[in-house]
Amino acid sequence: MDTSPNQHIQAIVQTIKTEEQRVRSQFSILAYQNILGALFLLVSLSGMLGVAWLYYISYLPAWLSIFTIALLTSIAHEVEHDLIHKLYFKRHPLIHNAMMLIVWLMRPNTVNPWYRRTIHLHHHKVSGTEQDLEERLVGNGAKNPVFRFIAIVDGLLGLIISRKQLQREVDGFGFFTVFNAGFPITTAYFGILYGFILFHGFDWLQQGTVTYPTWLIQGMVWVDFLMVILIAPNIIRSSSLNFVTSSMHYYGGVRNLLQQTQVLTHWVFAPFQLFCFNFGYTHTIHHFLPNQPFYIRQLISRRILPVMKRHGVRFNDIHSLQRANFYHATETASVKHE
Repeated sequence: MDTSPNQHIQAIVQTIKTEEQRVRSQFSILAYQNILGALFLLVSLSGMLGVAWLYYISYLPAWLSIFTIALLTSIAHEVEHDLIHKLYFKRHPLIHNAMMLIVWLMRPNTVNPWYRRTIHLHHHKVSGTEQDLEERLVGNGAKNPVFRFIAIVDGLLGLIISRKQLQREVDGFGFFTVFNAGFPITTAYFGILYGFILFHGFDWLQQGTVTYPTWLIQGMVWVDFLMVILIAPNIIRSSSLNFVTSSMHYYGGVRNLLQQTQVLTHWVFAPFQLFCFNFGYTHTIHHFLPNQPFYIRQLISRRILPVMKRHGVRFNDIHSLQRANFYHATETASVKHE
């Protein structure tokens, strides 16, 4: 007799819970969840500010500063994700919202985390369908590779290009609702990014024949500084995350939780996993048990992944990218549909 998808799902969920209990009993520090969340954020923020200072005094080169800060902001993203699920300081709104603001300032190319909470919780309900706005905003399900690249690298331009399609297909979608969710921090981020591109592009075309006003030169010094310590690192971080998440989530043909995501352990994703805290390796665990801190997933992933594979979760289904993430049922699938 075939095991139903729900039975496979329950088996995975129970294993995840059991493994979490095991590591919590093994490491007593895990009981201090609020403190750990704040500590991860403090380490990430302090490291970012420290690298920025070392770059400012010319102790670190630009490339190393960008690389290091991109790694640090990937930690901040995980903290924000946990905050969205209210895993830290749920009963202390002042601290909770202060942490939400800090992670937004550290990752300014995203919409504000309070709005992202809305679309992320909705994502868990409609993952794998055209109603999943969060994933569609980063290219999931897109058939055009050029648009997909744009959506992965530049969220604002991707939003502008896809606004009419999203208006038709996503219930309740409003372009200005999403656009305004970035004001003022994300708005400033893109202003700096586009200003940098326009100025240096124009200057390159003019071959140094134009004399600029003093105020503009002084302003561009700060723009160039922000590009290194904030803008460029987040382009790397968000592009890596967007590529991995839009690759691992299925779009269409999804009938149950087993089919919402795949696990990405293939070597080709390794450079991108580096800048999104091993997202493709562990995020599927989150879909089965959302209210679990990110560091717990890292600790239990080695034992959980073989269990998920045994119960029908796919691994490294690279060909799904050719199908625009459509979940294609195969004859060898170990889990039958209900």
